[in-house]
Amino acid sequence: MLYKNVAKPILFKMDPEKAHHLTIDGLSTVGNFPGGKQLLRAMYGVPHAQELAQELWGIRFNNPVGLAAGLDKNAKAVKGFSQLGFGFMEVGTITPKPQPGNELPRLFRLPADRALINRMGFNNVGTSEMAANLKKTGRHDIPVAVNIGKNKVTPNEQADEDYRICIRDLYTYGDFFVVNISSPNTPDLRNLQHGDDLRRLLAAVTEEMKLQASKGYGEKPVLVKIAPDLTDEEIELTVHIIKESGVSGIIATNTTLSRQGLTHPNREQAGGLSGVPLTKRSTEVIRRVYQLTEGQLPIIGAGGIFTAQDAYDKIRAGASLVEVYTALIYEGPGLLNRMNKGLQQLLKRDGFTHISQAIGVDSI
Repeated sequence: MLYKNVAKPILFKMDPEKAHHLTIDGLSTVGNFPGGKQLLRAMYGVPHAQELAQELWGIRFNNPVGLAAGLDKNAKAVKGFSQLGFGFMEVGTITPKPQPGNELPRLFRLPADRALINRMGFNNVGTSEMAANLKKTGRHDIPVAVNIGKNKVTPNEQADEDYRICIRDLYTYGDFFVVNISSPNTPDLRNLQHGDDLRRLLAAVTEEMKLQASKGYGEKPVLVKIAPDLTDEEIELTVHIIKESGVSGIIATNTTLSRQGLTHPNREQAGGLSGVPLTKRSTEVIRRVYQLTEGQLPIIGAGGIFTAQDAYDKIRAGASLVEVYTALIYEGPGLLNRMNKGLQQLLKRDGFTHISQAIGVDSI
């Protein structure tokens, strides 16, 4: 209630990006302050529930609800976010060199649609500064994934090296990695989801992951994040290549370019749409990916998850884990406790004793 009654009215009167930075800086300050982590945990921590805990890729997830990439772009507030009840979190998208991103304004709220549109353009501090931030963070309280991309000025033909640099510079700091080839806000990036470009990129990524593991750092999983705007045929081709590549899993989905059904005037803004309008399509993509992989490749579901039922629908469609972003902006951190309690109730209602029993039951 503190968020909805006090913080949200203030933040929603501010420019969205300024509110974003204020939130990150605030969480960073509190997370690094003596006793700050304990305070956040006391306010928002989620009680452990054995029926929601899983181990994937050798990593333990105490609950299935994570923070999607894009909120903590530079890994400034990992300590703070780790205390809010997330089962894991992504940082990034990070690129090898710092870049300012697209021109302002580039983040827009659509309250009537419970959605956001962003055209941030991978604004970030670069791998060197993110590495310093993660080093300062120290031991992770929850699994932390590093979401990696290419610089805007890097042509697709040379994208492989950008992804290699990200892995090389940050391998010791991430628990797993996410290859972002599906943001609509970097020119031509989505072309890397297809054909020989995708094969070449994933071959380079998996080779670099093995190379870093061989240096004594241990093997770590790497996932690929795909767009919701792929056609059915494109999903089949993309998933086929991903399966062949030997990567560890798929995140479905990124933001969409669709504007179907929107009512708010900001619907005219360019960029990727997230939130409730994406809920149905992202679940459809999860279901298809689960079917194409025969449930053998873990999926992280993202896109329009506002309630426990939304999360559960994605789990039943085939997701092992889920991620939120836009819902956190609209609902606040209390969302995580409600979502985890709701998932426990939904599992019990359907006669399941563990979340693993519900994964993919609607896609068989």
